[in-house]
Amino acid sequence: MGNPLRILHVVVNMNRGGAETLIMNLYRNIDRNKIQFDFLTCKEGVFDGEIKEMGGKIHRIPYITDVGHFKYIQELNKFFEKNKHYKIVHSHMDKMSGLVLRSANRAGIPIRISHSHNTSSEGGVAAKFYKWYIGKYIIANATNFLSCSNKAAEWLFKRKSNLSETLKNGIEFEKFTFSEEARESIRKELNIENKFVIGHVGRFNRQKNHIFLMKILNEINNLNNECILILVGDGPLRAEVEKQVNELKLAAKVMFLGERSDINHLLQGFDIFVFPSLHEGLPVSLIEAQAAGLPCFISDVISDEVDLGANLIRFESLETGPGSWAQKLLTFSKIAIRNNDVATFIKNKGYDIRKTALWLEEFYTGIQRKEISIIKKS
Repeated sequence: MGNPLRILHVVVNMNRGGAETLIMNLYRNIDRNKIQFDFLTCKEGVFDGEIKEMGGKIHRIPYITDVGHFKYIQELNKFFEKNKHYKIVHSHMDKMSGLVLRSANRAGIPIRISHSHNTSSEGGVAAKFYKWYIGKYIIANATNFLSCSNKAAEWLFKRKSNLSETLKNGIEFEKFTFSEEARESIRKELNIENKFVIGHVGRFNRQKNHIFLMKILNEINNLNNECILILVGDGPLRAEVEKQVNELKLAAKVMFLGERSDINHLLQGFDIFVFPSLHEGLPVSLIEAQAAGLPCFISDVISDEVDLGANLIRFESLETGPGSWAQKLLTFSKIAIRNNDVATFIKNKGYDIRKTALWLEEFYTGIQRKEISIIKKS
């Protein structure tokens, strides 16, 4: 057998974000005799060790926020000039992919994939304007478009969204199957055995809307004093959220667990999963929560493509306010039935990671064969 086709994935870092979790799920399940993943990153990540163990290479350049616009472009150009051997570049940087793919195009890398994982940019007015400007380079420099949902494709690719193909955010669903024994174990470990446990998994940034979540918790606490909120993740706004928790006198009601590698275990101990995001592509965490049979109360800005059809999802408008969220969340938690057989729904909706990985493997080899054919004809 010849050498595997090496794909260069471009990310800021390989930490436990939604896109990065998907990439690792794919990497673990793809045939690495045929396809190998390498990474262009800007910062160290928690998955770096595992990547190297699986045979992946990690390249690193400084990020734009550390060195500025022109220096970052210079570093990108320098990297791709030195690494023209890559035939396929797969960029997960949303609008910032415009700069990545432009540099790859200039270096003559034939296949350049832009992958949309979201439906909005983060940051203030200036940052969003900058990203909008950079994002305009995507259409001119990408050869292929992928997205996690229809909304994500429409946001990033605009008039070209019809050319985008959907890569489902697949998971290893067996790891999440609900178990009473696992539930008792984690609840005992966290000392939450007699509590109504609300769970949330997400990075502490504006998108995840933690400030609104704290207001919901405050309302729930007035209705059910035995409630507790478990927050899994880390990020730039964590200190701000901790401050709000103290101001609302909810410190005894919130557990900050930080980044965890045992999400599948933690989900067993929750009673309901709450997700009031301001925008999303299609969250892997919501697929994982449903796989654990967990009722999910989520904002209606999230694509209905996330609903597996197992009667575990309820959508709510952010405009109804925290009081309405609290009441409806509690009502849903009482009528929802914890489902330990979601596997059929996951498979039917295309979120089995083995099928996703096989699809991507065929996608990569297919576009490479097409590129080789074009070169031969010319």
